[in-house]
Amino acid sequence: MTHPPQSAAPPAAGSAVPGVPGIPAQPGPPVRAPRPPRPPQSRRTAFTEGAERLRAAATTEPGRLRLIGAVLALLVVAFGAVTAWQSSERAAAADDVLHRSQPLSSGAADIYRALADANTAASSGFLAGGQEPAATRDRYEKDISTAASGLVTAAANAEPGSASEATIARLNRLLPEYKGLIERARTYNRQGYPVGGAYLRYANEKMQAEMLPAAEDLYTKENARLDADYGDATPYPWAAIALGVLALAALGWAQRRDYRHTNRVLNHGLVAAGSATLIALLWLTVGHTVARSELNGSYDHGVRSLTVLHDARIASLKARGNENLSLVARGAETVTVGGKQYDTYYYDFDKDMTVLARELGRAERLADDSGGTAPVKAAEGSTALWKQRHAAARAEDENGNYQQALDKVIGAKGTTGECFDGVDSDLARAIGHEQAEFHRAATDGRDAMTGLPAGAGALAVLGAAGALAGIGRRLSEYR
Repeated sequence: MTHPPQSAAPPAAGSAVPGVPGIPAQPGPPVRAPRPPRPPQSRRTAFTEGAERLRAAATTEPGRLRLIGAVLALLVVAFGAVTAWQSSERAAAADDVLHRSQPLSSGAADIYRALADANTAASSGFLAGGQEPAATRDRYEKDISTAASGLVTAAANAEPGSASEATIARLNRLLPEYKGLIERARTYNRQGYPVGGAYLRYANEKMQAEMLPAAEDLYTKENARLDADYGDATPYPWAAIALGVLALAALGWAQRRDYRHTNRVLNHGLVAAGSATLIALLWLTVGHTVARSELNGSYDHGVRSLTVLHDARIASLKARGNENLSLVARGAETVTVGGKQYDTYYYDFDKDMTVLARELGRAERLADDSGGTAPVKAAEGSTALWKQRHAAARAEDENGNYQQALDKVIGAKGTTGECFDGVDSDLARAIGHEQAEFHRAATDGRDAMTGLPAGAGALAVLGAAGALAGIGRRLSEYR
């Protein structure tokens, strides 16, 4: 007989039944915070890499020597280049003073003088009557030709579109008009018509009011160009001098450093570089000092004297023209000054003679030798005599003695015309002497810089090669 399996009775209510023991919680792997993104690396520039390499190289003696050699060579070459540049500029400006601006300034003064003298010759020929003297006619034609050729030269050297070019064009237009008026005055004068005097006065007015002021303006502009060329030629080349001193100081320091490191008294390469640099610096300084002295002398004893003498000559020409026209007009032209009436041409004559006497005095003070003083003193004597003869002629004219006054003004002997010719001739001699003085001094000033640009460049190359050779000799000891 079978028995059913016995089963455990169910636990009573409220009884405690032991449970299955639990597994304690195990700690998990640590949680890491996310890494921030790395900033993108910037690429180094070639300059930065070169600077780092240079710093790294400078920490060794061979690297320092290479750096010193490069700096020394660069300084010497820079000194030579700046010296060649500044010397070339000053030499070119000095050559312009000698061959361009001063000749053009004198040429402009000659244009003014030729125009004023042509006007004087025309009035002198008119006073002589219908039969104009051949010498007076030739003088007029020569002056007109001189003025025309001077304008051609000035036009060839004027800058396109400049004020000088406009002035020259204006004079070229006015010159034929003036010649036409003079020819009409001559024609009517030969026929005995009084209208010839009116044409002559009209031509003189065109000359005095339009042509001579334009010629004076051209003269002023050419003088300004001359002053500008002097301003470019005479300053010291301070940049080149400073670089030369700096290069010498650097070479001296390098020589001393070499001595302290090796106990060798001299480094032949550095000595050669220093010698070449010193020669170039002395050549530069002495050459420019001599050039500056000579150029300043050419200005003080040449250009200034020439300017004063040109002004004196122009004043004498204007005075002579006004003296002649006073007899042509016969009192038809008057001017009121301070409530008093004067003959226009006599009044202008007195002003011109005052200017002439003043400029002759200045020219005598500026003359520095007997060759310049003698003709000026002779011109002063002729001027004093001119004033005396003019006073006598004016007295005859004011007393109604026209022919006697005319005889004291034109003629070969004992006239004011003789005095004027003497003044003009003396001033021409003085101008020729001062022109020669200017040319001599300006030539010496320009020649003082001859060969300096090329010589400085060659010495700089030799100096740089010497510096590199001297440093290279030290570098060979580390190999």
